[in-house]
Amino acid sequence: MPWDPMRDLLTMQERLENLFGQATPGWIPPVDLTELEDRYVLTVELPGLARADVQVDYRDLVLTIRGERPGDACCPERYQQFERGHGPFTRSFRFAVPIADDRITADLVNGVLTVVAPKLSPRRITIET
Repeated sequence: MPWDPMRDLLTMQERLENLFGQATPGWIPPVDLTELEDRYVLTVELPGLARADVQVDYRDLVLTIRGERPGDACCPERYQQFERGHGPFTRSFRFAVPIADDRITADLVNGVLTVVAPKLSPRRITIET
């Protein structure tokens, strides 16, 4: 995978915002964002979450994925080691190409959320005589 400095900067910005309380505290689920010729595909690792725990919105040219994993999602017992994130999370993405917001789809299967955001096709205008 080629190095993408913008992706790294956005990830650092989210982490700094979380650290300094400018964003919702919690955890940051890992996301793979793929650009294809006609669409963007996001895959988000959300193990242990159900569809009802996750919300996907597209507003003002920004796709936002948010949700929450309770602290006792795994088991209510005392933890010996705790590495997986818990609490609320928010991830937002702004695309370089306009999105056909009426055709965005999302599905959560086996702890992986897949969001497909089709690119808006250019429309050719016919010049009338």
